[in-house]
Amino acid sequence: MTGTSAPRVALVASWLNQYGGAERCLEVAHELFPTAPVFTSTYWPAAMPPAYRTWDIRVSFLDKIPIANQRLFLPLYPWAFESLDLRGYDRVLSMTSAFAHGVRLPVDARHFCYLFTPARFLWNYLDYVERERIGRVPRAVLPLFIASLRDWDRRAAQRVTQFVAISELVQKRIAASYARDSVVIYPPVDTARFSVAKSHDDFFLILSRLVPYKRIDLAVQAFNALRLPLVIAGEGRDRARLEQMAQPNVKFVGRPSDHDACDLMARCRAFVFPGEEDFGITPLEANACGKPVIAYRGGGALETMIEGVTGELFREPTAQSLAAILASFDDRKYDPQVIRQHAEKFSTAVFKDKLQHLVVG
Repeated sequence: MTGTSAPRVALVASWLNQYGGAERCLEVAHELFPTAPVFTSTYWPAAMPPAYRTWDIRVSFLDKIPIANQRLFLPLYPWAFESLDLRGYDRVLSMTSAFAHGVRLPVDARHFCYLFTPARFLWNYLDYVERERIGRVPRAVLPLFIASLRDWDRRAAQRVTQFVAISELVQKRIAASYARDSVVIYPPVDTARFSVAKSHDDFFLILSRLVPYKRIDLAVQAFNALRLPLVIAGEGRDRARLEQMAQPNVKFVGRPSDHDACDLMARCRAFVFPGEEDFGITPLEANACGKPVIAYRGGGALETMIEGVTGELFREPTAQSLAAILASFDDRKYDPQVIRQHAEKFSTAVFKDKLQHLVVG
């Protein structure tokens, strides 16, 4: 960068083949730097929102390989990211949970890595295979490469100029895995999508992917015992098991549209968040509707919840602990406007301001 000219920014993502919280963060970063190309390992347009087709997306050689199971190609990912051509860029912003922090930089460029978490399959392997229900073939193959990949991952982390963690929990993992300091910038919550309703219905709400680590089974068991109305919105491989467990007071409504999700949050009595997450955006979206949250006392909830003000925390990861909170829960003690004001501290505007200041200065 010369004189006072604006820096040329490049974005880097691990892969673009599924849509979730990481991709929503990338979208906000792209809004902030709309001319920045997005470098990634593989891109499957059919799996991503149509707007991505208007982006300048540049892929690695892995995109040319017909990959049936990405996990079998993990040993190639370091090579793929190191091969990406970032010449001509002054600032590189990677948003990643694996590999993308390993890109090679031009001379004098600065690399800011917004890290969702150090790769779970490298640094917490046993938890990863259980959490993701890894099949027998990948489970047999992956251990052959874990040690060498972990060594590359640690060395690649030393090429990053500044790590940015999504939470204090992830900040501690970065220190433990890479011996690197980091700053915390919480992920963006699109509070503008939500509004505070003047009244609410009687049901409690879960809005989530239905996968085992989300611990929705705890909520089903607790609501079964108390016979309180619970609406579960979302899809996932755990749905059939959860439906078999559920009593008639627990209703499954599938994956809602954005409009329907806002409507459910506006009408619910409270939002239930029974799993442990590195951050957790949906509880703050519920807060943006002025709704209190009942969450497990762990992970990101410890940083985003104010007990007794924006909701309640149950202490043990058990149905009994959750049921004890539900049995005495009184939504009348919460001020919806105070809850909404709390959510605004995590808004997209706040995220953009902090990220812009960090990357551009």
